[in-house]
Amino acid sequence: MQHEDSENGAQAPAKAWSGRFAEPADRLMQRYTASVSFDQRLAEFDIRGSLAHARMLARCGILPPGDLEAIERGMAQVASEIREGRFEWSVAREDVHLNIEHRLTELVGDAGKRLHTARSRNDQVATDIRLWLREEIDGLLARLRAVRERLLDLAEPNAATVMPGFTHMQVAQPVTFGHHLMAYFEMFTRDADRLADCRRRVNRLPLGAAALAGTSFPIDRESVAAELGFDGVCENSLDAVSDRDFAIEFLAAGALAMAHVSRLSEELVLWMNPRFGFVDIADRFCTGSSIMPQKKNPDVPELMRGKSGRVFGALVALLTLVKGQPLAYNKDNQEDKEPLFDAADTLADTFTLLAELLGGVTARPDRMRAALDEGFATATDLADYLVRKGVPFRDAHEIVARAVREAELAGRDLAGLPLERLQAFSPRIEADVFGVLTPEGSVAARRHTGGTAPEAVRAAIARARARL
Repeated sequence: MQHEDSENGAQAPAKAWSGRFAEPADRLMQRYTASVSFDQRLAEFDIRGSLAHARMLARCGILPPGDLEAIERGMAQVASEIREGRFEWSVAREDVHLNIEHRLTELVGDAGKRLHTARSRNDQVATDIRLWLREEIDGLLARLRAVRERLLDLAEPNAATVMPGFTHMQVAQPVTFGHHLMAYFEMFTRDADRLADCRRRVNRLPLGAAALAGTSFPIDRESVAAELGFDGVCENSLDAVSDRDFAIEFLAAGALAMAHVSRLSEELVLWMNPRFGFVDIADRFCTGSSIMPQKKNPDVPELMRGKSGRVFGALVALLTLVKGQPLAYNKDNQEDKEPLFDAADTLADTFTLLAELLGGVTARPDRMRAALDEGFATATDLADYLVRKGVPFRDAHEIVARAVREAELAGRDLAGLPLERLQAFSPRIEADVFGVLTPEGSVAARRHTGGTAPEAVRAAIARARARL
């Protein structure tokens, strides 16, 4: 892209508002306040909104038919120049809107100058952002769907693969690897639901609010909304141009999704560590060391974990941006775009890579099963067994705690204690106790909806596939 900067001493193009001022804008101020370096990515949406606006003006008799034809012809060329990288962007023309309008006017003359009738850059940029964000959300929903499909693909063959479940990062109870993965399926499903719900509030048309008070021209906002695929119009002109809560809501949903990505990434990093060895991650998602030849580092999940901070930061930035603004539009709002763009890009790349990464994760059932020999994971099952034999739960809890202490001193698991030793803790214990002291027996007993029994996990996966 070419930029017309001021370093050669050339006269800067006149501003759209320059007639009010007695001296040209300070050159540093122009660079400081210009947004074209980043908002040019809105060009496609700016053109789309401008064409819908022009057609509405023509339908309402505000714009002559010949001018509409010229605008449509000129915009087609502008769009072509932008797509092909031939468009000359100018910092002196501040933003994407004035750059496009200037080029349109060069191509079609006065018709280009009439395009801005009955609108302001305030409602124009609010429309562009909503058009862009709506498309971004649609893309993110497709990427999240791929993540969820990969989770199901990994969970299904591991519906009966036993592993330790943890609380406080200590061995708690046996679960299955498939059940563990399905927890993330539920998290990412809620993330998708939040984004889809946010899209409804994004999909309202600000155009027609003009600078802040609406317009005196007899426009038809509803027809523009219909042409652009909006669900309706923003009902209040002040609100339409000034608030960015729809963008903040998107960032909040994105931040939650990245928190879930970060949690899963943290577990993948831990599970790949030889002290766990629960999974292997394909080489294509790992890196080596410049000095230690044995290293295989899980860089992708590590970086995903780190990139959550970018999205969290964007959310805080936009909350801070709007919190002190009086109605209506303020120049502060120019600062909404870079954090928003960066967060959307980060989410898109992360979801895409996460889906691919999950396809390169291989479970190691032997290591998961071996880890259950430590930590007395079936202690709760023994307590439940005693309760079923008529022992009050609090008494059962105390009995099992004493049995665990003895097993720990003996260097054994509970299942490794002889029956007579277990019976010394409670005469209610019989030979059938060993059926509940295995990890397989523990998970098999939890057959209810949401439980970790293999049959319950397979049923959850079937329901999940139906939801997708």
